[in-house]
Amino acid sequence: MSLVADRFARVEPRRRVAAFVAGLLAELPRKNCWTLAEHAGDLTPDGMKPLLSRAKWDADQVRDDVRDFVVEQLGQADVVLVIDETGDLKKGSATAGVQRQYTGTAGRIENSQVGVFLTYATAAGHALIDRELYLPEGWAADLARRERAKVPSHRRFASKPELAAQMIRRAIGAGITGWVTGDEVYGNSTPLRTALETEQVSYVMAVAVSHRITTAAGSRRVDELAKRLPKTAWQRLSSGEGAKGHRFYDWALITITSAQPGRRWLLIRRHRRTGELAFYRCYAPGPVPLPVLVKVARTRWRIEECFQTSKGLTGLDEHQVRTWTSWYRWTTLVLLAPTFLAAVTAHERADQHAEPDLAPMTLAEVRRLLNRLTSASVRSTAFVLHWSHWRRRHQARARISHYKRQSSHKK
Repeated sequence: MSLVADRFARVEPRRRVAAFVAGLLAELPRKNCWTLAEHAGDLTPDGMKPLLSRAKWDADQVRDDVRDFVVEQLGQADVVLVIDETGDLKKGSATAGVQRQYTGTAGRIENSQVGVFLTYATAAGHALIDRELYLPEGWAADLARRERAKVPSHRRFASKPELAAQMIRRAIGAGITGWVTGDEVYGNSTPLRTALETEQVSYVMAVAVSHRITTAAGSRRVDELAKRLPKTAWQRLSSGEGAKGHRFYDWALITITSAQPGRRWLLIRRHRRTGELAFYRCYAPGPVPLPVLVKVARTRWRIEECFQTSKGLTGLDEHQVRTWTSWYRWTTLVLLAPTFLAAVTAHERADQHAEPDLAPMTLAEVRRLLNRLTSASVRSTAFVLHWSHWRRRHQARARISHYKRQSSHKK
């Protein structure tokens, strides 16, 4: 916690945020201000809630501290920045950014809130280092909803690739150098690819089967080009280790013609059994061997692991906040919690040679050990009953309120 202590001028919020993050790391069934306050020993959640709304601290400064800590702990060799979005299913329409929209979490259009994230990945590990809340066009143009959710007046509609570009620029400004990768949402964005090339940032970005590229033979769809490749164009390479060993795919590389500086390719991956194809636009200032491009492409899945960890272990998607500021504060503190797990895991894995017969340490195992080794004595029966009564009273009031609102709508 000394990493971010200076961002809180007063000792009270400093202690509160420490208890908040400790709760995020605890093995609670759900994580929100109620459960975090109970875990901290508070009698009500009234102390936790202001931390996300009225307390004076800058979430962006804490975000920068998290990023610097990740770079320090995971190293700066073979860095890959991974961009992707994730959705949280939400009810209603008053929470900042919530509307019916596609989210990969559900695999369909649902009422949800979508955030765009940036992951820092090296051989030592990976962790989320940046975040931006996606504000749909309908929200951006609705002044009344913006005011209720306290969306800053300067915030305008920005596409997901534009939000990704903002985060990548911040990472570059902080001295981070390496590759960038992302899925089709970002690979199909010409402005994002152009911005990366302008900064001479190498990338391997997934693109759709309908994507077109320019070759010596002219402009063609990528799936058409794949059909014309001879058998000798394919090389079998590993896409990483799975539970049952290496995952081998067939890979091919096609040079993209361009008058601009740098090297550009179309990378194609073919499933060995089904023949299913995946396509990637690639750029680098100079020559790059195929195995390096394949390695970057497979790193894209690291952000999915980060989402799984942040949601499953530290409550990224379990918040009950409505406003713009509260979302950024909750999400930033959630970034801090798995960052700690990633750092400890990286150090434990570095010492793995001392115990080669053990499976590699995981973030989930680190959290389990943390909670077992630091567990306090069981609290009093009176305390447990107090919280039970508090919740039931609050839920009863909320139930009556919902019924009254529903009844008034029917009239």
